[in-house]
Amino acid sequence: MNIWYPSYLYCVRTDDLIQNLIKRSEEARKRAYCPYSKFAVGAAIYCDDGSIVTGCNVECIVLGLTNCAERTAVFKAVSEGKTKFSMIAVAAVNEDKIVSPCGQCRQMLAEFNPRIPIYLYNPTTNMVGYGTLEYFLPHSFNPENVRLDGP
Repeated sequence: MNIWYPSYLYCVRTDDLIQNLIKRSEEARKRAYCPYSKFAVGAAIYCDDGSIVTGCNVECIVLGLTNCAERTAVFKAVSEGKTKFSMIAVAAVNEDKIVSPCGQCRQMLAEFNPRIPIYLYNPTTNMVGYGTLEYFLPHSFNPENVRLDGP
């Protein structure tokens, strides 16, 4: 599998771990609950303890209550006591394009790893994009750069 994203990166070869993470994101995508948009997304987070936690988008008739795959995976991981993430893969079909995380998901990922590598997979084209969260969300509002202990 080659990883490619024409606007900002180059083609690289994936290793077994990344291929497995991408495969798990695609498996999660198949479990998405998206009766309104029909836009299924899956995510797989590789945690520092070596585990992989998956999530899919879950829609609601009140669309504002819909939860994205990336945030579902983060919430699931945190609920299992995992808060250190090394990389994430996101799978979605959008014609011949790859899909990157929405703004809310980018911000949620920044909470836990503002430099997390992100692999974006389109199973229809077998295209994989790559970038770090710093590329998708530069100068993020995250615990590393926000002073929380007062003036």
